[in-house]
Amino acid sequence: MKQSAQTLGLYIHIPFCKSKCIYCDFYSLPSAEDQMDRYVAALCRHLVETAPQAASYTVDTVYFGGGTPSYLGVKRLRKLMKTILKHYHVARDAEVTLEANPDSLGDWRAVRALGRAGFNRLSLGVQSADDEELKAIGRIHTFAQVQQAVAAARKGKIKNLSLDLIYGLPGQTLEGWKKTLAAAAALEPEHLSCYGLKVEEGTPLWQRQEELELPDDDLQADMYLWTVEELERRGYEQYEISNFARPGFFSRHNMKYWTLAEYAGFGPGAHSDFGGVRYAFERDLSAYCAGVESGGEILSESEAIDDRERDREYLMLGLRTAVGISRKVFENRCRMSFAPVEGVLERLESAGYTKRQGDDGWRLTPEGFLVSNQIIGQVLDALGEEKRRREEAAARGDYRVR
Repeated sequence: MKQSAQTLGLYIHIPFCKSKCIYCDFYSLPSAEDQMDRYVAALCRHLVETAPQAASYTVDTVYFGGGTPSYLGVKRLRKLMKTILKHYHVARDAEVTLEANPDSLGDWRAVRALGRAGFNRLSLGVQSADDEELKAIGRIHTFAQVQQAVAAARKGKIKNLSLDLIYGLPGQTLEGWKKTLAAAAALEPEHLSCYGLKVEEGTPLWQRQEELELPDDDLQADMYLWTVEELERRGYEQYEISNFARPGFFSRHNMKYWTLAEYAGFGPGAHSDFGGVRYAFERDLSAYCAGVESGGEILSESEAIDDRERDREYLMLGLRTAVGISRKVFENRCRMSFAPVEGVLERLESAGYTKRQGDDGWRLTPEGFLVSNQIIGQVLDALGEEKRRREEAAARGDYRVR
């Protein structure tokens, strides 16, 4: 089958989990095993119905996220992969990721079966190497189970392994975080995601934040900056604010989000950016299944994205990555002068927040990543001011303004 130059990522949301972590804001359902078969059938049907829209694309990444996708079991996961491989143009070297919790992936035979079904990358939700910290956030695995899962992954022939960690956990010290990172790195994963704990409204963590001893912003910043330095020393390259990889092991699927590439999501709460439209599905498992089964409405939002919004997103997302942004790329795609953007970045360079790359590139430093939202806000404000200046000049009939 001829491979298309257009590429597409698929995201498959699996909302099932054994228990809900106190910090989790994703759409997930504990103790809903009785709905798994109906859900897999609905997902397969939805994938088949959408496939004609992707006929001109080559799928080069597939990502099963959750929830806990591994909790679905090998048989159901194999059925979903078989549907994708049958109805989509999937590249021979496609990256196919499965998120998993350590307690659900201790059998190397199951890993081998998943590999034969097409999965070639595992992302384990480790979060901490300290069992007391894990208990405090509602995780049900131990670090011993993490070690067992990694051993099973390797014996099952997985050569691309990612570990997720969280710093800033209740009661965590800088020394405690250093021990967690060292223990995780000792397992020799190809990829590490290190996220600062966020207190999301509506979660149990939000409700209990006053009674928990949470590290303050300064301590979280110290944890982050030490992490960047330590992982670089260990041979991991930072390629996005929270992501680090050995050479050749960047998450190809996640890079789609940061480079404005196209992806199509499936399942309740899943988002898509496909065919010039950004859309999402209702965060309701029963409603999603019923809508797919009956041909009813399952969208919660849908919006065509105009060129101006894409221009803003190029800046917002590009400044999250180590590649950064380029004057040439910006001016070619946005048809605007880069000068207002560069003015902001130049002012921040002396403070150590930004850094030039080559002749026309800029990126944020690790210190800049810590305050990236503020920097991006300043950049967008500068562009808005330039736009207003030009509109006012045009209204006066002064077309000499550049």
